[in-house]
Amino acid sequence: MTVRPRRSVLYMPGSNPRALEKARELPADVLILDLEDAVAPEAKLQARDAVVKAIQQGFGDREVLVRINGLDTRWWVEDIDAAASARPDAVLVPKVSSPRQLQDLAARLVDMGTDPHVRVWAMMETPLAMLNVRDIAAAALDSETRLAGFVMGTNDLAKDTRARLVPGRAPMLPWLMNCLAAARAYGLDILDGVYNDIGDAEGFAAECRQARDLGFDGKTLIHPRQIEPCNEAFSPTPEEVDAARKIIAAFDLPENENKGVLQIDGRMVERLHAEMARRAMAIADAIAKRKQPS
Repeated sequence: MTVRPRRSVLYMPGSNPRALEKARELPADVLILDLEDAVAPEAKLQARDAVVKAIQQGFGDREVLVRINGLDTRWWVEDIDAAASARPDAVLVPKVSSPRQLQDLAARLVDMGTDPHVRVWAMMETPLAMLNVRDIAAAALDSETRLAGFVMGTNDLAKDTRARLVPGRAPMLPWLMNCLAAARAYGLDILDGVYNDIGDAEGFAAECRQARDLGFDGKTLIHPRQIEPCNEAFSPTPEEVDAARKIIAAFDLPENENKGVLQIDGRMVERLHAEMARRAMAIADAIAKRKQPS
């Protein structure tokens, strides 16, 4: 099983060349080079050029996404043209509220002959997106949409719904879990939204643990100091790795080939737990490989 870790996903402003350069040294799994919220209107062109140049120079083994401006803005066509030419791992589309938007983007990508390895991720951050989440996720069934994942935009969602961003995120939980369920139903990865209070390390760690327990693949970040605690929260612990190895080894024994349930250390373990264990091991192996010196 091949799994790409997406524990820590850091937004980087496309209009800041020094930040883009620094990103090559950061231990984030994924970088989102931002052309949208982090860039003022008068800096859009400069940011677009800087992002293309940065991608061409490379970011090592980090996955790179480019967040373009919304499909209802005057910048998105130039953004997607530039991003496609640079061939990032994916394009992140803000404020996706219906599958039609993904189909329109797909048509543009096809017309440009965009490299098929360039995927599409959708920001889930509007009330209408929460109502249409199943249909948006189902767009992944059409391979031309290239849809690979969701990114929660909790700040915009809070603004538009007037829900408060409070510890524990009770107002957000129904939307978070609906988006997660839709993503899993159609084979998509999904990333949690950002945590705004950079100085609140304890609150950030708690929200990382919550997102992990809810089932998110990772969390989007707004500052480099959030990377390490986020990586820690979304990495399998040594105890989880040991337990996974034990489960896999038990089910791999020839005498257990046709068994659906085993007793391991006094606990009944089903074959589905072996599948979960294999994924945990794949994540752990990928993380360990990333830590090795090149």
